[in-house]
Amino acid sequence: MSARLANEAWEALLTAHATLMREFGERDIWEGATMREYDVLYTLSKCDEPQRITDLGHHLLLSQPGLSRLVDRLTERGLVERTGDTADRRAVRVALTEAGRALQRQIGREHARDVTTAMSPLSPAELEQLASLTRRLVPQEAS
Repeated sequence: MSARLANEAWEALLTAHATLMREFGERDIWEGATMREYDVLYTLSKCDEPQRITDLGHHLLLSQPGLSRLVDRLTERGLVERTGDTADRRAVRVALTEAGRALQRQIGREHARDVTTAMSPLSPAELEQLASLTRRLVPQEAS
């Protein structure tokens, strides 16, 4: 493999990500939650049961202390609730409240439209290829 080609591909991936995230952030859909808060709400919405904060952190680009503070703020606003972990009394699990689920769905509908628009230059086959290629970059246990 060529180091030059690998680095060019990496730069293109990062540039696309940064550009799209900036565009998404500029949209007027984030009423009630920041993009980072929405990321937590979205991640929890995909879980069948309350999650330990450490497990939640595997899916988010936040440090453990930053995630804990963010969960504290979401809890104070009634969007997330904490419960004890029956397997480990020292641990805490978090889950969406009904208010958190409603806010995630509200923002999520708009964000899904924005993502669809942003990805519209790609054909369905290209979207499948992009999804397949990017999944291969992440070890299975991390996904």
